[in-house]
Amino acid sequence: MSSAASPFVVMKFGGTSVASAEGRDNIATRVRAEVNAGLKPVVVVSAMGRKGAPYATDTLLSLVDQRHCDKHELDVLMSVGEVISSVVVATHLSGQGIPAKALSGVDTGIHTNLIDGAASITDIDTAPIIALTNAGIVPVVTGFQGVDATGRLHTLGRGGSDTTACALGAALDASFVDIYTDVDGVFTADPRAIDEAKVLTRITADELFQMAAHGSKVVHAPAAELALQSGVNMRVRNTFSTAEGTQVVHVAPIKPDAIATAVTTVADIARIRVRLPYVKDDATAHMQTQTAVYRAMADAGISIDMFTPMNDRVVFSVKKDLAAQAVDILRGLDYKVALRDGLAKVTLVGSGMHGVPGVMAKVATSLAAAGIDILQVADSHATISLLVDEKDMLSAARALHSAFGL
Repeated sequence: MSSAASPFVVMKFGGTSVASAEGRDNIATRVRAEVNAGLKPVVVVSAMGRKGAPYATDTLLSLVDQRHCDKHELDVLMSVGEVISSVVVATHLSGQGIPAKALSGVDTGIHTNLIDGAASITDIDTAPIIALTNAGIVPVVTGFQGVDATGRLHTLGRGGSDTTACALGAALDASFVDIYTDVDGVFTADPRAIDEAKVLTRITADELFQMAAHGSKVVHAPAAELALQSGVNMRVRNTFSTAEGTQVVHVAPIKPDAIATAVTTVADIARIRVRLPYVKDDATAHMQTQTAVYRAMADAGISIDMFTPMNDRVVFSVKKDLAAQAVDILRGLDYKVALRDGLAKVTLVGSGMHGVPGVMAKVATSLAAAGIDILQVADSHATISLLVDEKDMLSAARALHSAFGL
């Protein structure tokens, strides 16, 4: 758990925050406030803007034919956006009377494993940051990147700047890791789709991770997982607003005010049914048959979700753009396969639902009242995920949001 007495505060600013003059002015205002409070801010930045903006990651990727660009070259290309942001923001801070210096992943001492495009941070040498902050200089760190033991650059996967910020927060034992974006915090649902969605004043780290893992885009899932594991004190705040934002806590209330906390949605899902040769009275052979299906998907790099094993079949979901490949692989192994696409996953998230009777009954009742058919269910200690027709996704989310008083 991060120490409240730590002088460090890690401030991560997303692409919409760094892309405009207004955003950069607001960054300077927030950084100056931390300095005036006697803290040592460490700024982490994403690439500027979203797809279509000149230096956004997707725009950079569109410059090359990725079929003829190896993974390391793609890493180098993708890293450029954050490098540009770090220099622009550091220069802006300095121009506002806040001494600052841009640092690449190499300069910062962020070490990763060897995986191109989806590396994990293995270690951080905090000496460069500590030296700068001791000299009264604000480090402006490129998110999303680091180097392996040989000095070879790697990126951390989409949304990896959040992960950089959380990892730095843990390494520096920071008082807070503040994730700045263009919304007022973590909402009970996507406010662009559900007008009734409200900002949460606080959320548990587990709930934040579950939301990220099930479709919420406010904080990157690996970063939310790192926050959960490391115990860093995180806040999600708006660069363009004075709203307090959402605080991420690590201990849920003994008597939570509500069973559920939020609803998330993911579109473009396909469901695959695999008919298995059932081996009567031979549980071992039957399990080996199921395992062969899972192994085939794993070997192809296809992540499966909401899997339900039965005596004569296995049912699971995949991303729509991977469905055809999955079906071809399984049919190549002589399995009978049925595919249904045009589906979506709607997930109710809440640490307060664990062990509470009647939650699923309330879920089913609310969706039945809305005329929505539940095609499949999967649950964990803090989630209930429902597979529905994509046309019913938002209606299902609204029904759950209303039924559980979110």
